[in-house]
Order: sequence, then C-alpha cells, then structure tokens
Amino acid sequence: MTIGVIFFVLLAALLHASWNALLRAGADRLWSMTMMSAAVALVCGGLTFFVQIPARASWGCVVLSALLHVGYNLFLVRTYRSGDLGQTYPIARGSSPLLVALGAALFARELPDPINMLGIVLVSGGIISLAFQGRRLGLDALPYALGTGCFIGAYSVTDGIGARLAGTSVGYTIWMSLLGNAMMPLIYVLVRDWRGLIRTRRETWTAAAGGLASLLAYGIVIFAMSRGPMGPVSALRETSVVFAALIGRFFLKERLSAYRIAACSVVAIGALCIGHQG
Repeated sequence: MTIGVIFFVLLAALLHASWNALLRAGADRLWSMTMMSAAVALVCGGLTFFVQIPARASWGCVVLSALLHVGYNLFLVRTYRSGDLGQTYPIARGSSPLLVALGAALFARELPDPINMLGIVLVSGGIISLAFQGRRLGLDALPYALGTGCFIGAYSVTDGIGARLAGTSVGYTIWMSLLGNAMMPLIYVLVRDWRGLIRTRRETWTAAAGGLASLLAYGIVIFAMSRGPMGPVSALRETSVVFAALIGRFFLKERLSAYRIAACSVVAIGALCIGHQG
C-alpha cells in the first residue's frame, strides 16, 4: 500500500469511530441505524446519476454485499443491546481483520507477507484483548459478537472482489450502499411502525450526519481494497478503536485505564507494521 492509501484508510478509521460514537449515544439504536441508512440511501440515490455504473460482472457482489450489510446492521444493533458492550464490540471488530485475511486468501489468493501478517495479528489481538479488561468472558454474548464479526469479514471480502470487478470503486460503493441502506427503513416499518420514524429535527440530523460519515468511511475502505491487499486494509480500518478511545477521553470525558492504553498501543504497533510496507 502507498502512503496515500494508508493515510486515507486511517481517515476512514477516524470517521468510523465517529459514527459509531453517534450510534452508541442514541437511546433507540434501531431508529438511529435506520435514519443513518435512510440518509445514505437518499444521497446515493441522487449520486447514481453522476457515477459510472459498475460492470456487469460485479453485480452479484453488489447484491450479496447489500444483503450482508443489512445483516451486519441488525446484528450491530443487537450487539449494542447486549449485556456487556465492552466485550461484544471488541470481539466483533477485532475478529474481522483475521476473517478478512482468511477470506482474501481463500477467494482472492492474497497471502500477506510476514510483516503484514504480524500487523494484522497485533491489531486483532489488541482489539480483542479489550473484551477481557477486568471481566470474565460472557458466553451468552459471543454469538452476537462473532456474528457481527463474520458479517464484517464477509462483506469486506465481497466488496474487495466486487470493486475490482466493477471497474469503478465509487460506482460500486454508491450502488451497493443504495441497495443495502434502502432496506433498513422497510425493516423498521415491518418491525415497528412508520410513525416511529418521526423524531425531533436535532435527532434526525444527528443520525443523518452519522450515516454520511459511515458512507464516506466505507467508501474510502472499498477504494483502498480495490488497490491493495484486503487483510491489511481491514486491519488498518480497525484502528478506529484507538480513535474511539481518544474521542471517549477528550469529548465524552471517559477514563482511559492503563490496560486500555496498552491494548491501543499494541493496535498502533500493528498499524505501523502494516504501514511499513507502504
């Protein structure tokens, strides 16, 4: 990966941490996720007139990824409702780089070199270790955490392959995001009621801003995966846990324990191992 690609993936990690902070702060996370998705769908619907249509060979990936993203959204909301978010979220995000590296090796014949593989392991290990900070692992939380991680791994590999087949990472991102995010309001109406979508202007605009941040963040990641190895790109994206810790400390006034600082340091070292190849 080039220095430019590494920089933009780290920017995507910062954006990812930001929109997840918005989602975590919401009292009704299914509504927040739905409004984020609705904003993304509206923007992408307008942008389809200005972007290149993906090549026919990529449309299977477009549809599959859209469905996988819906599953991810629903599992993520359920993960946030689980008994211990401090365990489930690190397991979900930490397991995904290893799953992406495995998927890339199986389906795209991408084998990371030793330094990149070390970086992926350090990033994943540092993130997963946060789940064990002063607590025993709750087995009842594992299915949702690992399910979320599997969705992340599956759609990441699908999008890495799809963007390469599409001939346009931007067009691929827009069409995939349109299809996937347009489903969420329909699911909300089926599960609840359309009147529940109407909230205050401030809540709506906050959720919409989070949705647009998520679109930009993942668009950058798809662009990077179309030009670089999927495993290292995925691992760099998960350095969002470091940015999340900094956001929590400086904006939400959360305490940073020595254990968390050590774990984030391991993640940062892993990112340096990956960046060394750029």
